[in-house]
This record gives sequence, structure tokens and C-alpha cells, in this order.
Amino acid sequence: MASKVAFTDRRLLKLPVPEQGEASYLDSKTVGLGIRVRSSGSRTFFWRRKIEGRAQRVTIGEFPRDVSSVDDARRIALDLNVRVAAGENPAAIRQAARQEPTVGDLFAYWLEYARRHKRTWKEDERLYGKFLKAWANRRISTITRREVEALHHRVGEHSGPYQANRLLSLVRAAWNKADRLEPPHRGDNPAKGVKRFPEESRDRFLDASELRRFFAALELEDVTFRDFYLMLLLTGARRGNVQAMAWKDVNLDLAVWRIPQTKSGQAVLVPLVPAVITVLESRRRLSNGSPWVFPSRGETGHIVEPKTAWARIIKRAGLEDVRPHDLRRTLGSWQAAAGASLPIIGRSLGHKPGSPVTAVYGRLSLDPIRASVTTATNAMLEAAQPENDDDDQP
Repeated sequence: MASKVAFTDRRLLKLPVPEQGEASYLDSKTVGLGIRVRSSGSRTFFWRRKIEGRAQRVTIGEFPRDVSSVDDARRIALDLNVRVAAGENPAAIRQAARQEPTVGDLFAYWLEYARRHKRTWKEDERLYGKFLKAWANRRISTITRREVEALHHRVGEHSGPYQANRLLSLVRAAWNKADRLEPPHRGDNPAKGVKRFPEESRDRFLDASELRRFFAALELEDVTFRDFYLMLLLTGARRGNVQAMAWKDVNLDLAVWRIPQTKSGQAVLVPLVPAVITVLESRRRLSNGSPWVFPSRGETGHIVEPKTAWARIIKRAGLEDVRPHDLRRTLGSWQAAAGASLPIIGRSLGHKPGSPVTAVYGRLSLDPIRASVTTATNAMLEAAQPENDDDDQP
């Protein structure tokens, strides 16, 4: 039986420490409030009541480390008593909270789901590891919208609006799957209502003078990276597709590259113009039997995002604010300058059908696309040639 004592801070600190086990005391002024003294010397407040005939117990906290005074412990016990009077079972609620999945549990499920359904799952894994792993041990329901909003703002300031918005989308998508966990979480999504940053649409492409400098810089680069960035420019394909370009998908006789899966989720046929065929024939000789056009010794077997080489090329060319994706835009811009229609340009770049620009792509054959890309690539290659001073002579 626990002894009843009128709790005061001083009295609790003087309670005798048992030689072994523990001793319990109940507060004579607050129903349900007690303190447990262990042989280690620790003193821990608890709350104990019978609810529907069954004893229920809630640990309040160690005194004075977690709960600094008797008054604080009484306030917590009184709140628990009020909840019991309202028909709640605080002990059962806390037990359920202890069983609630953590943010780490949620993202373990999400990343497994993403591996099966998303081509960009590695980016989700990176964002989680960089920005969300600090929350791994927290219960899902404890993450608030204000915290997500603050994180979104912080990432936007340090890493830019695009990265922050991708992170916000990841949080929203992962929490939307929280009801599939065991036990399921059906609370509010903390990303709901957080406003995305506006993203400025880029229109950067290389003009004639920039192309000359770009090609000159490429000539001084390692052959693999030179060919890689040439391929980006002359096909207009996305970086990830060129990185994973496989020989089984390339038909040099028909001058066609079939990309099995693109951002749109569909396979795309890319016409290969003569300049690209020349690069690929050279790559075939250099690949030493590798299944990849751009092999490497890394985990994937092919090159992955050669950022250092890109930085070297851009610095050597004296170009500013140019990203690898701008090479794709450069091809489209030069096609437009050569008089190509928007549907032709969209089809050549593998844009997703269904938009106003791409609605008629399905009716187009590869021939006009090949002609358009050939005209544009020839114009770019011609523009890249050094200027001939003799042309200025009378």
C-alpha cells in the first residue's frame, strides 16, 4: 500500500530511499497523483486511477529533472482527472501514442513504395536523408504544419525555391500514404496549406557566340564528358536518359534511339542526326563491350551527373548561368529559329502528349522531326566554327 503524504518540494526530496526496489507515496491533496522512489535515488511522479474497473497508470516525469515542482505535477494530474471526467482514458491514449508509427517508419514505407512506382525515388531518398531524417524518431502526429512551413522556408533560403518545393511535395505525398501503415495514421497532413514558392521558368539557351565558346571548351575536355555533353546538345534528350543510354536501345542503321521510359512515363523515339551518329560510332569503339554508351566504374555501370566536368567546361567557355538542361532548350530554340513548328519541336524533345503544344504529336512521323533536328544541329555546328578573318578582306 502506498502511504499518503501532503506533497511539498522539500518533503519529497527528503523521502527515504529504499535499499532495493521502490517505494510509492500518494499526494493527500490531489486525487491520483503519486511519486515513486527507487533504490537508485530517482523520484518519479505518476498518476493512477481506476477507469471502468481497471487500474490505469501514466508516468508524469522524474522530479525535479523533468517536473520541477509539486505544483507542476498537480496541474498535470488535475488535467488528467478532467479528461477522465470527460470520458477519456489518458493511459490508453498515451499507450496508443507510443504505438504510433514514427516519421522514420513512414519514410521506410514511402521509399519502398517509391522504388516500385517512381523513377525519381533516389531523389526522394536524398531529400529525406538531407532534410527530414532529423525527425525520424518523432511520432507522425507530432509534426505540425508550422514546422513544415518553417522547414520549407529554410530550405528555400539556402537551397532555392525549386528544392524547397520538391521537399514540400515529398512531405505531402508521404503523409498521404500514412493511412497504410500499421497502425494506420489518419491525422491531418502537415504539408496541407503550406504555400509553394513561385518558380521562375527558365528561358536560357546558347546563342551563336556562346556556342562557339562552348564547342571550343568541349574540345579540351576528356573524351567521355565531351561526347556526353555533345549528346545532350545534339539530341535534346534529358540528362538522366543520356546517362543511362544503352546500346540495346540504339539502332545506328535506322538512326533511331529508343528511350524506354521518359519523364512522361512513355517510350520515346529520338532521331539520330549525322553528327550524333559520328559520336556514337566513336563511343562504340571506346565502350569495350559495355552495355552502356557512357560506361563508368560506379554502382550503376554508367556515368552519373558529371557536375565537376560541367563546371570545368562552363568556366573554360566563360559562360554564366548555364545548366546542362539548358542544352536541351538550346536545341529547341534553334529549331524554332529555323522555322520548325511547336508540335515538331515538342515531339523531338519528347514532351508529354496532351498539352496544347503536344496534342498533335501522335500524327507526326519521325521524318519531319529528323529534318528539323538536322537543320538545327547543322546550324549550331556551323555557328560553332571559328570566325574566318579572311571573309573581311576585300
